[in-house]
Amino acid sequence: MSEPLTVEELSALMKRSAGVTVDPAVLAARPDAPFADYGLDSLGLLGIVAELEKRHGHPLPIEVDQCKTPATFLNLVNDSLMTGA
Repeated sequence: MSEPLTVEELSALMKRSAGVTVDPAVLAARPDAPFADYGLDSLGLLGIVAELEKRHGHPLPIEVDQCKTPATFLNLVNDSLMTGA
């Protein structure tokens, strides 16, 4: 079982994988704002998903790359990490 993905880690992944800089406090304050509001597009999200899959050694659910907000992304990723699915 893996540790849950935090807002801070998501912010770091957004910068590293997609070149999008977002303060973790802003993500935490507006978790239901669309990724597009932060400047993250679908290709950037795919880069984040690929990094997480490589890091954890298993694929994430297919729906994860369709998430539109940080809240839904974190919930789906963390549910997957906690169940090992």
